[in-house]
Amino acid sequence: MAYFSHPRPISWIVVSVGGLAVFLIYASLVLLSSTIGATVHDFLYGVGSSGKLDGSVVSSINKDNIDAILNKSLGLVDDKLSSDPQSSTVSAAVSSDSKVEPTDAKSSSQVELSGSSSVNSLITKVGSGIETSDAAASNSQESVTSFGNGADTAGSSLPAKSDPQIDLSVAGTKPSSAEITTLNEATSTAVPGSLEKPNNISSADEVNSDCDLYHGNWIYDPLGPLYTNNSCPIITQMQNCQGNGRPDKDYENFRWKPSQCDIPRFDPNFFLERMRGKTLAFIGDSVARNQMESMLCILWQVEKPKNQGNRNMQRYYFRSTSVMIIRIWSSWLVKLTSEPFDYAPAGVDKLFLDVPEEKLMEHIPKFDVVVLSSGHWFAKQSVYILNNEIVGGQLWWPDKSKSMKINSVEAYRISVETILTALVTHPNYTGITIVRSYSPDHYEGGAWNTGGSCTGKVKPLAPSELVENVHTNDMHQQQVTGFNSAIKKATNKSKLKLMDITEVFQYRHDGHPGPYRSPDPNKITKRGPDGRPPPQDCLHWCMPGPVDTWNELVFEIIKRELD
Repeated sequence: MAYFSHPRPISWIVVSVGGLAVFLIYASLVLLSSTIGATVHDFLYGVGSSGKLDGSVVSSINKDNIDAILNKSLGLVDDKLSSDPQSSTVSAAVSSDSKVEPTDAKSSSQVELSGSSSVNSLITKVGSGIETSDAAASNSQESVTSFGNGADTAGSSLPAKSDPQIDLSVAGTKPSSAEITTLNEATSTAVPGSLEKPNNISSADEVNSDCDLYHGNWIYDPLGPLYTNNSCPIITQMQNCQGNGRPDKDYENFRWKPSQCDIPRFDPNFFLERMRGKTLAFIGDSVARNQMESMLCILWQVEKPKNQGNRNMQRYYFRSTSVMIIRIWSSWLVKLTSEPFDYAPAGVDKLFLDVPEEKLMEHIPKFDVVVLSSGHWFAKQSVYILNNEIVGGQLWWPDKSKSMKINSVEAYRISVETILTALVTHPNYTGITIVRSYSPDHYEGGAWNTGGSCTGKVKPLAPSELVENVHTNDMHQQQVTGFNSAIKKATNKSKLKLMDITEVFQYRHDGHPGPYRSPDPNKITKRGPDGRPPPQDCLHWCMPGPVDTWNELVFEIIKRELD
């Protein structure tokens, strides 16, 4: 019996060793499939160096949730947090035990995720590739209330792949908060064109499609204008306020901030790309020219256009994207003649209020976007003709014993309805028509030709300082009435949009050239001993200046409609 008992321990040892080997192999497989195994695998094969945040590292926030948080922090999704932080949550991107904390206006906008035991990464930098000056402003402790949702979200692009602009680094193995630090709202700027936006990220124009652009505040922007009077060669001298010796510059730094959303800082590269192959036409009076030059000055900073215009039409062509910017002079937008008509003699301008300007209508089908502006020429001498009958006039009426049927304000409404109806019923026009509402002037103490003045205005009016201008309000009301009447008559596929800037710009009495209309070093810029103001311009706008906001609004409208 003793002889046969020896083999049993050997077989038992073999069985034990075999069982242990099976256990170790199984345990190794389990280990390699776990978080540690994945980390080791990434380390060995170099995956971890790509900057990706693997879904296995963070169990309660997966890749889609991280993307959603990034999108929200950059203003790329519909986020009510900015308007009501107390009542909003980041429900799609944050686990149930996370929280959203509203931030102070003087700090960078943050979305803080805390309480999630598996969050162990720190997202430290978003969009560090902006210009140096913008980055410096972003780091400044003294920030300014909202100038856009961080980066220029409408024209922004985020890297589709691993990119140094987004740094995802593992902070440690112990649970910690994941902090997404966005750019300070006061330093909104254009994102470099080299970054490409993934298809799953919404643009700001989609986010803000329902936002009211025309109620808000003028906010000081330390970044300053998009160009200078020295970096744009086509500014009309009368609007070159700095070149004409205006001593103050703060009027250049105020940007319009709607209450419900942010207008991204204009990105000229993005504009040219979005308008690729299209034609934008500014049609109207000298204020329309003012706006067209503002647009060209902004675009000139990234590309010098080729002048292809003539005396009848200014044409600037941008080769890189085949974008054409056009200006057509049309002071009233309706048929005009100085020939004698009935009892109105030659030499007096006669307006056929119910006939659109023929030269203008010839070109309309060629345009993709039309920006219309008019109104101020109705203060000039003219005769009003309706249904082939003289019905009124401005600074002209030969028979004082008879009352006029139509005054200048009513004539304006009819002219607006006429030209807009012609556009929305034109069989070959499918473009976007943007009607820039009546631009307010700021002559105080008189009209443009009776000693009115805006001398010494250096900052926007406070709401309590606004003085209602009855004539401006009447002209605006009549313009809107004509606009609404035309919409009801639309028969083609074109789009008609009202860019309602009248109230917004009544606060900008500081944005006009005033007495700084020429570079003459001997010009009079102060009131005389008798209190009489020097000759000045309180109608057109300094460049750079508030007029640049019009083109930010134009671009916002274009983006919404093209999308």
